[in-house]
Amino acid sequence: MGIVKLLFIAVSLAMDAFAVSVCKGLNMKKINYVHAVIIGGFFGVFQAVMPLIGWAVGKQFADLVTSVSHWIAFGLLAFIGGKMLIEAIRSDGEEEVPDGLDYKELFILAVATSIDALAVGVVFAFENVKIVPSILLIGVVTFVLSVLGVAIGNRFGAKYNKGAQIAGGVILVLLGTKILLEGLGVF
Repeated sequence: MGIVKLLFIAVSLAMDAFAVSVCKGLNMKKINYVHAVIIGGFFGVFQAVMPLIGWAVGKQFADLVTSVSHWIAFGLLAFIGGKMLIEAIRSDGEEEVPDGLDYKELFILAVATSIDALAVGVVFAFENVKIVPSILLIGVVTFVLSVLGVAIGNRFGAKYNKGAQIAGGVILVLLGTKILLEGLGVF
């Protein structure tokens, strides 16, 4: 597999993590670059590890993973997005956004956005792709796009606080719905 094709795969796999990172940035009153790097690290590591797992497991479990992955991703993203929506609607807009990161939530989001990378790893096994450079490229691209996503989200979130949080929740639910509909073959 050529570097250009692999780069396109890396960018396409990173798009879900980028969208979620934008949502995370929406909730920051002021950009915290340490948090942006941690968020990028979570997404980058998971996007790199999942294809490695898929590559190691191979074809024997491919049907099982691809048959339910869209449901898992939908459920996780809808849950987190719904939680964001409820919190935004219940708040009066004056609540302080916590300075810390919710690592449990980050873990769930990282898993939800990297499930498709597991299936890509299975494909890598059958195409005899050099796995180490491939997963490193996927991880680095996802990391960079996720950090940029946090910064972009923060730029808008700082100005539009409650509306931005509602938009972030809606985006996560819609992203989950898109993954579900693609998995079901609707489009």
